[in-house]
Amino acid sequence: MKQQSYDVLLLDFGGVCLLNPVELHHVTEKRLRLPPGTLKWMGPLDPRTDPAWQAMVAGKGMTEREYWAERAAEVGKLAGIELSLTAYMRLMYEPARSELVRPEAAAVADRARAAGLGVSILSNDLRAFHGPQWERSIKFLQGVDHIIDCSETNILKPDPRAYERAITTVSAPPERVLFVDDQPRNVEGAIDAGLDGRWFDIANATQSWYDIASTLELK
Repeated sequence: MKQQSYDVLLLDFGGVCLLNPVELHHVTEKRLRLPPGTLKWMGPLDPRTDPAWQAMVAGKGMTEREYWAERAAEVGKLAGIELSLTAYMRLMYEPARSELVRPEAAAVADRARAAGLGVSILSNDLRAFHGPQWERSIKFLQGVDHIIDCSETNILKPDPRAYERAITTVSAPPERVLFVDDQPRNVEGAIDAGLDGRWFDIANATQSWYDIASTLELK
């Protein structure tokens, strides 16, 4: 029997499992009564439309949380209201509902567990963006082994300590952990910490999940 290459699938949540806010522009526009197509910046779906996203990904002075806080303020200005980051996230993601989670994420996580792998989450902003009550309402999150939320410690990926905490929590050698994230810097940080890090392309989410399943040799 071929030796299994991995013990744990460790996933970023937002973007990888949860739809990215740019995929929910239509929800924001409808709830704020903005004309369809008002929000033209497309972040990871089309970085060419979004210099701020490009700068953030390149690590030029802005965290992802700061990027979304700026976008929230801009969206609020368009709607003629003050809109905090938390309120912006609530517009798109409340009420909690299954269609917010990519179906491929649930399917691959189920297959990974059936193959004997652990499945855990390593997120920078889960509770900072959504809160614990929302988290408890998402079925996908109730099925994972561990949720390591860096917003609890404010030690965020790609800080090496974030990965050290995750490795300790999942109790697996780092080289036997497949880590998936949509931010290249976070993937690089994981690799530096000894994990097998893979980038998730939100613009090609279905293919990215197919690649994850193939890497894990899931049937």
